[in-house]
Order: sequence, then structure tokens, then C-alpha cells
Amino acid sequence: MINFGITEQKKEELRQRMQKCSLFEIDLEEKFVKSGGSGGQKVNKSSSCVYLKHIPSGLAVKIQKSRSQGLNRYYARKRMCELLENKLLGKESPQAKRIEKIRKQKDRNRRRTSS
Repeated sequence: MINFGITEQKKEELRQRMQKCSLFEIDLEEKFVKSGGSGGQKVNKSSSCVYLKHIPSGLAVKIQKSRSQGLNRYYARKRMCELLENKLLGKESPQAKRIEKIRKQKDRNRRRTSS
């Protein structure tokens, strides 16, 4: 496994999640591009933005959450797992369940306030 500059626990969670959604390092095409925006001169000079493409599905992500290339590589893989889970599981994916839960909470709040 690649060193992303994160704790062993997070690294293990990512490995298990990638394995669960059949995401393998050999299926990924990774490029590093120059970032822009906030972060100042450091961001503008270094290639810390990560472009990750899953070749079998054609899904791609571009992540620039952190000034650190290692952390951005971690975030890109995590986001790729989310996209694959959404594609494979549909309404049963963790993200879809979270969105549904929030929608139900908002509906409950609307009913309370309209009474």
C-alpha cells in the first residue's frame, strides 16, 4: 500500500473499502497536475493536485483538498470508492442512504413548522 501520510487505521479502512468495491491499484491511472486557488505560492509551484481515473469504468476524479500530494492521493481514492459504490449499489450505497436520511429529517421539520 502507498504511504499517504495518514494513520495506519485510516490506511487499513481505505484498503478494505477499495477491496470491497473491487478497486485495485493496477486499474488506476494517476496523474499529478499543478493546483490553483488558495494555498498561495506553494500550491502554484508544486503539482499537488491529483487526477485519478478508473480505467475499467471510465470514472475520473480530480482532487485538490490539501496542499499535500500524499493526502490528495488518499482523498482521490476515497472519492473514487464513493463513486464506484454509487454506481454499483445505487440506492443501497452509503452516500445514497445518508442523503435519504437527511431528506427525511427535512420533511419532518417542514411538517412540524407548517402545523
